[in-house]
Amino acid sequence: MINISTIKVDAKSCTGLRADLPDSPPLLLIIGEKGFVMCGFLNIESAEKLGVAAAVVSGVKTFDDVLNGQVKSATAKAKNLGVEVGMKGIDALRHMT
Repeated sequence: MINISTIKVDAKSCTGLRADLPDSPPLLLIIGEKGFVMCGFLNIESAEKLGVAAAVVSGVKTFDDVLNGQVKSATAKAKNLGVEVGMKGIDALRHMT
């Protein structure tokens, strides 16, 4: 099952994508205007090669977990927008919306 939701980050709207996978935690992604925060299923090295602004949080099962989770890694483009390893996912999204 795939669920698409609107996620509010301050006064701005982001798009949340949740894909429920068999016998697995879900795949989660929250997309802002300039970049996105993704769960550990997605590959930061590929995002870096593609030159996109992306950050990874891991061990998440809900959109709230993504927002409150700690950024484990980020692409150079995300870092140029102000995203830092260790900040919360919501703070990374604030830099990418």
